[in-house]
Amino acid sequence: MTLQERLYDDPIVILDGGRRTPRADILVDNKKPGLFHRYTSNQLGGIAIKAAVENGKIDPDDIGHVVMGNALESHRDGIYGARGMALAAGLPNEIPALTVRRICGSGAQAIVSGAHTALLGDHAPDRPLVVVGGAESMQYPHVIYNLRGRKQGGTTIKYGALDCRKLAPGTHAQDLLHMALFDPYAGMAMANTAENLGRLSGLNRKQSDQFAYASQVKAAKARDAGCFEEEIVPVEVPDDASFSSSMLRDDTHIRDNISLTALARLPAIFEPPDGMITPGNASAVVDGSAAMVLCRAAEAQSRGLKPLCRLAGWGIAGVDPKVMGIGPVPATQQALAMAGICGTQIDTAELNEAFAPQALACIAEFEKMGIAPEKVNPLGGAIALGHPLGATGAILTLTAAYHLRRHNSRYALVTMCIGGGQGIALILENTQS
Repeated sequence: MTLQERLYDDPIVILDGGRRTPRADILVDNKKPGLFHRYTSNQLGGIAIKAAVENGKIDPDDIGHVVMGNALESHRDGIYGARGMALAAGLPNEIPALTVRRICGSGAQAIVSGAHTALLGDHAPDRPLVVVGGAESMQYPHVIYNLRGRKQGGTTIKYGALDCRKLAPGTHAQDLLHMALFDPYAGMAMANTAENLGRLSGLNRKQSDQFAYASQVKAAKARDAGCFEEEIVPVEVPDDASFSSSMLRDDTHIRDNISLTALARLPAIFEPPDGMITPGNASAVVDGSAAMVLCRAAEAQSRGLKPLCRLAGWGIAGVDPKVMGIGPVPATQQALAMAGICGTQIDTAELNEAFAPQALACIAEFEKMGIAPEKVNPLGGAIALGHPLGATGAILTLTAAYHLRRHNSRYALVTMCIGGGQGIALILENTQS
């Protein structure tokens, strides 16, 4: 039996109740620490897992595994990854956990890997539910290189704390966030790969800004209509100055006063003066997390749990790192084939907007598959809402699944490009349609 046949014979369902945190900019107004700067990726993941388990009315003793995506360890607890997230959520010690890392596709990969776990029965026999999702604090540190083994004062540095005022000659500090967005195998930053793809696709700056404007307008409209409310768990935000706190309930990067004129004034950062990519038409750098629970349909039925959607198929593809943004195209072709459907059957699509020309290039190729452009990102995308790397795939899955249910539609596509030259795609089917 092929995997495709098994998915039909023994379906994998994502249960109702999945939740995500708001997506919070890494800085407030580019002047102050971001609202989530006190949270590690593990803590954010724990918040989402706890909310998904509670809202789904899941018995923790039925959970057999936790699989969470995370792109880069950004805090000292990062090495513990999914295990730390599970413990932060208050799950029992007996539940094992796996961290998966496929950079921008990590959250989607966690769903695929969780499906593998459920299909293979790779869990305790009496614990058939699998928690999946992703979390990313993009408060990546500045790191010091080439220090270990060098003299500082009268001591050779082996490990531990150090006095930054007395750094040894030959050491240097770098911004880990800045470094992570540069691909040494392509020899360029992620934004430059999008510039490449934009040129190959015959796109220009004006089209990129128009796309960014539309993303912001759609996101603001969706927020105001309450479209995100059922997927968001509010997060407490401490106020350092007043020693009080407030609850963050919405994504912070949506620009209510956006205009094409303002977007046109922004400089082309990566290929000045005539490049396409600006701070206004690239994905926002944010912190966030998402989690949900999946299992085999028979297990959901036996426990009286309500499915939100069926995982109908997926695809994972490799492409040239220098045009990594086209990765969603072959991944989507694979996912459609696995699901046994064609592009014209897709009712809504969530495409991660890494960069405007990258998204536009993919949308043009989707149209050739029969996926209408107006069906892509109806609630806005990462340009307005943000891209917390390891969490994005899981966040978009929740957004697509709840959108299907609200509109009583049948099929959704969730897809994203991946640094290094990959793409991943999921096909969701509304079980209530």
